[in-house]
Amino acid sequence: MTTSRRIVMAISGASGMEYARQLARALRAVPGIEVHGIISNGARQVFRHELSTDPAELEACFHVLHDPANIAAAPASGSWLHAGMIVCPCSMASLAAIATGVGTNLVHRAADVTLKERRPLILVPRETPLSEIHLKNMLRAHRAGAVIMPPCPGFYHRPETIEQLVAQFTGRILEQLDLPHDLYTRWS
Repeated sequence: MTTSRRIVMAISGASGMEYARQLARALRAVPGIEVHGIISNGARQVFRHELSTDPAELEACFHVLHDPANIAAAPASGSWLHAGMIVCPCSMASLAAIATGVGTNLVHRAADVTLKERRPLILVPRETPLSEIHLKNMLRAHRAGAVIMPPCPGFYHRPETIEQLVAQFTGRILEQLDLPHDLYTRWS
């Protein structure tokens, strides 16, 4: 396994855990990818509430699971190579910490390192409506190099279920990292 095939997936405590679950499963299914996970304590609570299941289901998707309190873990170092990081869903608190470089946990620190090393960082903010503060933080993160991808479903593939809506968006995230998938039919 080459180190450039590592992907970091962080999950913060925002609503949208079905996106996290499908994305973790999709990343795990990509051949040759080593998936490193970081699940915040808030994410564990929201996961239980939204999906009525134990976060152990999510943990099983990761090759390596990092403690969110361990800011000395591998993803906190710029010398630890990876091919990109996704924060899905990304709470407004995590967005603010990432946008301002004021990190208090491994999710924030790993995202900060990803930006400083000019590696792909995808943030999936899940909030509506957006305040001016949220918008400014998104712009600040974008200007620093992050891709901001709110989960806005498309309908051109004519979804019939919520799972198909989530799958289409999951595929769009994978495309940002040039990862193969067959989660939806592209525009033709």
